[in-house]
Amino acid sequence: MGTFAGEQTYLNYINGEWKAASTGKTISSINPASRHEVVGYVQSSSAEDLNETVASAKAAAKAWRKLSGAARGDYLFKAANVLERRLDEVAESMTREMGKTLPEAKGETARGVAILRYYAGEGMRKIGDVIPSTDSEALMFTTRVPLGVVGVISPWNFPVAIPIWKIAPALIYGNTVVLKPATETAVTAAKIIECFAEAGLPAGVINLITGSGSIIGQGLAEHKDVNGITFTGSNQVGKSVGQAALARGAKYQLEMGGKNPVIIADDANLDLAVDGTISGGIKSTGQKCTATSRVIVMSAVYEAFKDKLVTKVRDLKVGHGLEQGTWLGPCANENQLNTVVSYIEKGIAEGAELLVGGARPDQADLADGFYIQPTVFDKVTPDMAIAREEVFGPLLALIKVDTMEEAIALANDSDYGLSASIYTQNISNILAFIQDMDAGLVRINAETAGVELQAPFGGMKQSSSHSREQGQAAIEFFTAIKTVFLKS
Repeated sequence: MGTFAGEQTYLNYINGEWKAASTGKTISSINPASRHEVVGYVQSSSAEDLNETVASAKAAAKAWRKLSGAARGDYLFKAANVLERRLDEVAESMTREMGKTLPEAKGETARGVAILRYYAGEGMRKIGDVIPSTDSEALMFTTRVPLGVVGVISPWNFPVAIPIWKIAPALIYGNTVVLKPATETAVTAAKIIECFAEAGLPAGVINLITGSGSIIGQGLAEHKDVNGITFTGSNQVGKSVGQAALARGAKYQLEMGGKNPVIIADDANLDLAVDGTISGGIKSTGQKCTATSRVIVMSAVYEAFKDKLVTKVRDLKVGHGLEQGTWLGPCANENQLNTVVSYIEKGIAEGAELLVGGARPDQADLADGFYIQPTVFDKVTPDMAIAREEVFGPLLALIKVDTMEEAIALANDSDYGLSASIYTQNISNILAFIQDMDAGLVRINAETAGVELQAPFGGMKQSSSHSREQGQAAIEFFTAIKTVFLKS
């Protein structure tokens, strides 16, 4: 497949071979920093192509599950080494496809390497327990078995880390995989699969198919030979995927939206809190499911915090992700830009006060990209759209409260429950936050975004289907428990 050259055509990977879609059609992947630049072309696949891909994974499943965990881990170690060697190339592809800055892209790719190595080691962990039987002549124990074929549907905002943190545990626990990436970042996905191919995984164990979500994504969820679906993306699509899997009794895992709050207590280190709020809410152009969105500030420090925040936000450099010194790049596509602009307009219409940003940058060299200024609103009330709905852009909504009880209650007043953070030195505040916050990830004196790869990740309420990804918790989704009763 070669190194990044631009305008290259990338193929599906089915049964160990790179294949064009039966439709003969391709989809262009566009650089969001320059809408006329084509990063590459990917396949516009059909339902027939999907059937072939799933059949490939199904045929490979028996031999793959019979390998030892250590043997499967060796393949993951090899894939990690290939990805590490190609880190710069993959990171550049990511920046060109979805806009995040090159340092962020390199960091994400390095995380992908680390995830592969972590799960390679998981192949040597225990997979069961001995349980006492009431029959003194019997042995009773549990073991874990793979689901079979796992469909992976991944989003565009973390096009290396998210697919890998689904693929790696699926493989190490004995499943075969069909990856359907977001079309916006399918070139980067192809480069990830190249790493697995170079690592020598047996034909059919890992497969890549690109195309529309309605045909390939939904088709995976509905396919009778796909035993499990792991999805990250919007709530609307996630619910459709989950309903399709549920209807046929397949296992499913959904990680969806967030409306993540940060609480700034009256004893907070304001410089630390400002930096964490900006990093959590605006880095990656706010395109993280864990991004800070609601900034709940106690009245005693509200003005001081606001002034520091606005001053720093004004100094953030918007630009091309490959340019040195750029702090945030463009929105990943035109639809996402239009969504962010619509929420800015809603905020103004509903009476919030625009403090900074709120418009397209006026630099001529940015006119061809999907850029938006980092935006901060004041005088936001909890019923406003910008306080309730996921924007997925660099928009912060400031909300003033008088007490910690009010702050936590307001933080919980959301349909979502993915992540939340608080800045405080008060142990009572910390304990109340840990105990009462309805979120799958809570962070103290740290931004809402970010979780270490060895820790479980997932949300509450409408943010998740309530399973967990990453760490050793991943075994709960990617395997089933089998209880064994043995008597001679």
